[in-house]
Amino acid sequence: AHAQKLERIEPMFWWVGMNNPKLQLLVHGEQIASLDVQLNYPGVKLAEVHKVENPNYLFLDLEISPEAKAGKFPIVFVQNGKKKQQYIYELKNRNQSTGRIQGVTSKDLIYLLMPDRFANGDPKNDVVKGLQETTLNRDSMYYRHGGDIQGVIDHLDYLKNLGVTTIWMTPEIENDMANASYHGYAATDNYKIDPRYGSNELYKTYVDKAHEKGLKVIKDIVHNHIGTGHYLFKDMPMKDWVNQWPVYTQTSYRDQPVMDIHASEADRKKMLDGWFVPSMPDLNQRNPYVQNYLNQNHIWWIEYAGIDGLRLDTYPYNDPEYMADWAQKLKAEFPNLSIFGETLVNSVASQAFFTGGNTVNRGFDTHLPGITDAVVKDAVYEALNGKSGWTDGIYRLYATLSLDFLYQDPTRNVVFMDNHDMSRFYSMVNEDFDKYKAGLALIFTMRGIPQVYYGTEILMKNYSNPDGLVRSDFPGGWKGDKTNKFTAAGRTEKENEAFNYFSKLANFRKGSEALQTGKMMQYVPEDGIYVYFRYSDPNQSAKTVMVIINTEDKAKQLNTARFSERMKGAHAALNIVSGENISSIQTLTIPAKSSLVLELQ
Repeated sequence: AHAQKLERIEPMFWWVGMNNPKLQLLVHGEQIASLDVQLNYPGVKLAEVHKVENPNYLFLDLEISPEAKAGKFPIVFVQNGKKKQQYIYELKNRNQSTGRIQGVTSKDLIYLLMPDRFANGDPKNDVVKGLQETTLNRDSMYYRHGGDIQGVIDHLDYLKNLGVTTIWMTPEIENDMANASYHGYAATDNYKIDPRYGSNELYKTYVDKAHEKGLKVIKDIVHNHIGTGHYLFKDMPMKDWVNQWPVYTQTSYRDQPVMDIHASEADRKKMLDGWFVPSMPDLNQRNPYVQNYLNQNHIWWIEYAGIDGLRLDTYPYNDPEYMADWAQKLKAEFPNLSIFGETLVNSVASQAFFTGGNTVNRGFDTHLPGITDAVVKDAVYEALNGKSGWTDGIYRLYATLSLDFLYQDPTRNVVFMDNHDMSRFYSMVNEDFDKYKAGLALIFTMRGIPQVYYGTEILMKNYSNPDGLVRSDFPGGWKGDKTNKFTAAGRTEKENEAFNYFSKLANFRKGSEALQTGKMMQYVPEDGIYVYFRYSDPNQSAKTVMVIINTEDKAKQLNTARFSERMKGAHAALNIVSGENISSIQTLTIPAKSSLVLELQ
């Protein structure tokens, strides 16, 4: 006989007044299933105790009545009438503070960063004893560099002044993996901030401080997989906690079988149930215990920290029916919460397939508001780097946006040029500064929620081969760095020009109703020039933003009479970047490979 041992209960605590009165506690400990469970607290009912394949687990179904009060009570584990283990469980009051869980919308500008590579605010947590990866080596792209949550807190003012409104960090939860643990996508404890980043309490402080400064916070979550170092993989509650195969089977990474009406079931299963990589076991989201575990974990973090939005990693690889149910359950608890899914697919129809509303005859509603708009990204690169043809160059971008009718609401899509898995924007335009400015002008002014990757504002560059090359440290984030590019004095003349251009557009966007929530009208490109408008009041020209992109290698004269429908008689404009007042816009000279962002007067 083994002595029974209580290792953990998750969620560790909960709240009264939640929309869903049901709570399923995961109990883990050696031979814990050999014990009986007792619970006595007003308004809380122990509805059922589930024993599963592994005797080291119990799942306790609790029902919390609307009348239940916040407080603490013992969950007692007994054998033959004798108490063997006890856990003091707490139900808290929900935090009703204003400004929590605001949602992230087209009014915002998202700044994506990797906490390990942004800034080191607390060198004491660089290496933590007891974790597998103990090497700190900033000279290697594969090891941890020591950046942390405190480093982000220390630079909140920098981000606010830059014009950012929302911060998205790659996952901060514990990744106790032997190799490349810094990226965060191989969780080993879903309820714990990685101690090399800080603590749960510090994460909550980070969200609070961001909110105090008018900044929002997105949390990056992973439904599809965990890391092999997770206790739920090393000691699985049941064999089908993860998707099992006779031999290791990797996903095909092809989204088509999920939507293809001609697809084989074998191809669909390989896409959805195959593992992403050997170190990331694929969770079986058809298992109701897995569903409850994930749902409650995400609800717990949002309620605990007051997060404004969620980015859903590897969205197409998840079980579709579960994800639709998940989205409804999360929105029922947090009506203002924003969510968007990572869908790195190759067509507008494919992206629309994953978004809510059943707009492309999928057969059911995913309830996913928006996606990462990779197709627009590719079209912007084609516009900047390609040669104009009937369907090429700038025409690709025009044609892509013309398909927005496929979405329930395209303004909920996240538009971007790069991220932690992709070659950096400045490198992708061959370090052409004019193209850089045109790309930012497009992302900051078109429909949707703009997202930038850290360092874009200072022309950080490199190609994603391997990924570590695009995950460099932000210069100045570490004590002793030779240069500090968080300051104007530390940046080169070109970097300051980029920073100022970025900041000018970003901060203008903060106060522009047209760019935040206005409609968009685009015109068919002619002679390599693409023009579109963002406007709030369809009957007025004032505050309307006119965007002009010349992708050709020579300057062009643009007669604006063609755009009278949208200009509404406007004859003057303000150049948003230069501050120049243009007294007459009847004819404009558009320099080669340039962009203009004008507010009509």
